[in-house]
Amino acid sequence: MQRFAAGLEYDGSAFFGWQTQSHARSVQQVLNEAIAVVADEPISTAAAGRTDTGVHACGQVVHFDTSALRPQRSWLLGINSNLPTDLAVQWVREVPVEFHARYSALARTYRYVILQREVRSALDRHRAWCLRGVLDEGRMAAAGAHLIGEHDFSAFRGAGCQSRSPVRRLERLVVNRAGDYLHIEVRANGFLYHMVRNIVGALARIGCGAAEPDWIVRLLAGRDRRLGAPTAPPEGLYLADVHYPTELSFPSAAAQPIWRDH
Repeated sequence: MQRFAAGLEYDGSAFFGWQTQSHARSVQQVLNEAIAVVADEPISTAAAGRTDTGVHACGQVVHFDTSALRPQRSWLLGINSNLPTDLAVQWVREVPVEFHARYSALARTYRYVILQREVRSALDRHRAWCLRGVLDEGRMAAAGAHLIGEHDFSAFRGAGCQSRSPVRRLERLVVNRAGDYLHIEVRANGFLYHMVRNIVGALARIGCGAAEPDWIVRLLAGRDRRLGAPTAPPEGLYLADVHYPTELSFPSAAAQPIWRDH
């Protein structure tokens, strides 16, 4: 039995999240079926992160076990030939049997894209959060800096979160502008359910002037999700990269979500 890791990118618009469901199309189920065709045996994949309905990925990592003997290039080309156009494998590597896509990860990076425009976009309707009005990225960045470090993130924890502890270590939060697009990049050792989208919702409230940057400090200290801003929609969220020990030598995520300069 061999274990393989694979890097994925997908447009989450037509998927009901990562995890296999009996009643809806999921990334995991579609991927399992495609790999099974190449392996000629049933396959079950495990992912670094379980993305929600409508959430995209350009740096998802999975692993699977198989007794089939195939060259790595045959796995890559064979799997992709059996996948729909909104899901693609970017690389395949054989890994030690103790490797686990989720538990071997050191950190994860998510990116969130906001399109700030007075009229809606036909092209980015499923790939960015389209907002009217002006957002001040400086205010948003100043607020986000208060979240860096190890904290109890209960104030940004979605209902139904099954994590045993709300404590996470946020390593990076950067807000950048490229024309009409605001890009928020967040890296942490782990994330709670809806944590990134709830952070983005709070930053958007501060960016539009409805709250001051230090409001996020009180929100964090209060540990009460009910006091926060509405959750940002899923279409702007991307699982951008999963970080592993350097000795694994995985390729970097190649794609960047609508990183446009205007």
